[in-house]
Amino acid sequence: MEWKHPTRLRFGSLAVITVLAAAFRLVPHPPNFTPIAAMALFGGAFFPTQRSAFAVPLVTMPLSDLVLVLAVYGLHGLGVMPFVCGSFALTVCLGRCVRQQPRLPFVAGAALGNALLFCLITSLGVWLCSLMYPGAWKGLIACHAAAVPCFGNTIAGNLFYASLLFGGFELMQRRFPLLQAPSPALAEVTLAAR
Repeated sequence: MEWKHPTRLRFGSLAVITVLAAAFRLVPHPPNFTPIAAMALFGGAFFPTQRSAFAVPLVTMPLSDLVLVLAVYGLHGLGVMPFVCGSFALTVCLGRCVRQQPRLPFVAGAALGNALLFCLITSLGVWLCSLMYPGAWKGLIACHAAAVPCFGNTIAGNLFYASLLFGGFELMQRRFPLLQAPSPALAEVTLAAR
């Protein structure tokens, strides 16, 4: 039997992969060694529309945060959460840039770029929203310095999970050709029909 809607099959597979990756946040892990950035990068690279590329990873993160609040840890400081989501929105943009060439050097570069963006943006958010650091430049520098121990884990997590997501999906597309992106002409017809 031939699948009548390969575009839906591909979208459904991408959504399931993203949700499964989010579930890995529930597994005990070192600080910042999570799949969230890789999910945002993966979503940006593979989801067919800009809306779905942003929606799936950015909805999955708060939902997995909610599970973590109820089950294990605690929510990001509410004041810092916009900075966290903003850094992941920028990661989706990086994924959209990788979209044309989702090859190892580009994916690795985007994963490393995200680690730096995440560290800088969220540390800025912590500094702006926290009373722990003085409001002067010394406080900002101290806040960034406090984030350095987690930076290595962020890099390692981004590279590990990006390899897993991008490499795994590449293998799935080879094994199941229906998961491959439709040709540009077919994609235009599909989008026009909606």
